[in-house]
Amino acid sequence: MTSSLGLLFEAIKQAHSEHELRSQVVPKISQHFAAKRCSIFFFDQLPLTNPNLQKILKIALSIEHNPVARYLVERHAPVHEALVTTPKAWQLICPRPDHWHVMAGPIINLARIVGVVGCTREKSMPAFDNQNLIDLSAICLHLSVWAATVRSQTVSVGTQHFSFRTNRLTPRELQIAELVALGRTNAEIGIELWITENSVKQALKRMFRKLKVSSRAQMVAQLSATRHDSP
Repeated sequence: MTSSLGLLFEAIKQAHSEHELRSQVVPKISQHFAAKRCSIFFFDQLPLTNPNLQKILKIALSIEHNPVARYLVERHAPVHEALVTTPKAWQLICPRPDHWHVMAGPIINLARIVGVVGCTREKSMPAFDNQNLIDLSAICLHLSVWAATVRSQTVSVGTQHFSFRTNRLTPRELQIAELVALGRTNAEIGIELWITENSVKQALKRMFRKLKVSSRAQMVAQLSATRHDSP
């Protein structure tokens, strides 16, 4: 008899788009964990132009204010709120009654968190446990493979992408430069890379000094020229 996880893995394998992932896989994840709510989202698909959503994400994905987000960033591993904080503290961080218990796991591509799968339960429901984390870890592994293969091919079609190369910037600074080239604001870059908006501002100042430029447009132009000259 095929296990619940086996059916989940097969559903992930059969998904050809994010729509299919959400319509066919998310309900199975929710059922497997007996979750009140369940979702999968990728950072580059978030409607970050919505100011209300930006405010919510600034708290929800803040490594300074949310210990669950901090754990994901530091360890690239699934976590539930009881691992990193007390019930009283969590209620202050996330007062929603349908998010009394929260479990989240990272979707990884090229050593970077590109998305998250999350589940929640109400106060009357049992908390997530270590077996749940083990199962979510396996699910995240399959989702990460899906993101690196199926999704990367889908996203690249018809979408402008920048990939810069220079030994004058660190890998993190190159990530920031690529997002700047895509028109992201400092706030949006911070959300996508799980760093503070101020960290983005300070990084850009360092990058401008290194490249001897005074604006985002000059930086992108110089890096674009470097990219064309790279082998």
